[in-house]
Amino acid sequence: MQQRLEKEWELSIGPDTVRLFILKAKALSAAVNEDYADGAEHEIELDGQAHDNHHHDGLAEESSENLTEEELRELINDLNVDEAAELVALAWVGRGDYDASEWADALVAARERANKRTAKYLLGMPLLADWLEEGLEAIGA
Repeated sequence: MQQRLEKEWELSIGPDTVRLFILKAKALSAAVNEDYADGAEHEIELDGQAHDNHHHDGLAEESSENLTEEELRELINDLNVDEAAELVALAWVGRGDYDASEWADALVAARERANKRTAKYLLGMPLLADWLEEGLEAIGA
């Protein structure tokens, strides 16, 4: 049986809170990916006789997607500086920028780049949910 490494960190953001972010990020990602599942769903062919009368419920889809994104953005914006830095560091560890043994370095780097655009930065990560999940797993949280 492999002995677990002693944790060298304490998270001020609870793992359950991170898991909530993961669920929200997965819902957001699913909404975006659903539109492009077959790669041709929204292509329109016009043959000269057809008139462009394509009806698209994009506004309804966009509205629910934006609601999820806005919820996630607000949750991230509500974090204090330490929690936001930990969330960024977790994403970096999950993405492979840092190893779990480099947690302290990842956290220092995340704190150094902390600004009011943390939510935009994190929401711009295409695999945010996966990276947060892998980050949590890597540090044993």
